[in-house]
Amino acid sequence: MITGAQCRAARALVEWTRDKLSGNSRVDALVIEEFERRISVPNQVVCDTLQTALENAGAVFIVENGGGIGVRLKLNRSEVKRIGVLENEGGIVGIDAVP
Repeated sequence: MITGAQCRAARALVEWTRDKLSGNSRVDALVIEEFERRISVPNQVVCDTLQTALENAGAVFIVENGGGIGVRLKLNRSEVKRIGVLENEGGIVGIDAVP
C-alpha cells in the first residue's frame, strides 16, 4: 500500500494536480488531499486505485528495500537510449590524477 507522501511525490513527478489524479482515478480530490496531508488513510482499494492511475502516468513505486520506500519516474526506451549515448560521449577514460 502506498503512503500519502508517495502519492504526493508521484503526482509531482508526473506533473498532475489533485484534480487530474481525481479525474483519472475516480477518487474524490478531497480524499486525495486528506491522504496526502496525513489527515486520513483511505482503504486498500482506494490506495490501489490511486497507485494504478499514477503508474499508468509513468510513476514507479519503490517498496522498502533497506533504503526506504520511494517513487521515481519510469523511463521509456527512447530516454534510456539517449542516456546511453550521453554516457558514452566522453571518449576514452583517462587518468584523472594530477601529478
